[in-house]
Amino acid sequence: MHLAYPAVLSALLFCTGLYGVLARRNAILVLMSVELMLNAVNLNLVAFDVWLSRTAEETLHSGQALTLFTIAIAAAEIGIGLAIVLAVHRNRGTADIDRLRDTAEGHESPDGPDSDTPATGTAAEKAEATA
Repeated sequence: MHLAYPAVLSALLFCTGLYGVLARRNAILVLMSVELMLNAVNLNLVAFDVWLSRTAEETLHSGQALTLFTIAIAAAEIGIGLAIVLAVHRNRGTADIDRLRDTAEGHESPDGPDSDTPATGTAAEKAEATA
């Protein structure tokens, strides 16, 4: 098999993952797109390792070893990422990245700061009420 086939496939996978990271609003879909990008890198590592092992007399298989490390890091990343997304969804009620970004930057509510509705309490009172 030629080296071009896995290289083109990994480029398509990487571009699909990059589009998913840039275009998606759901945090879980963004994590899945990052996994797709990591799998494209793994495919490149293994393909180039096989290609170089055919030309070299000594085969170290360093690309395959690096792929195993990448898979382990990807598994840890998805575990921690899903735990964070579930905790944020439980606290805020949404996994939409744009809404989370707006609340993190401290934007005002749609009513504005001068609305006629009274404040419902401070952040410490809200935290005690939910605890």
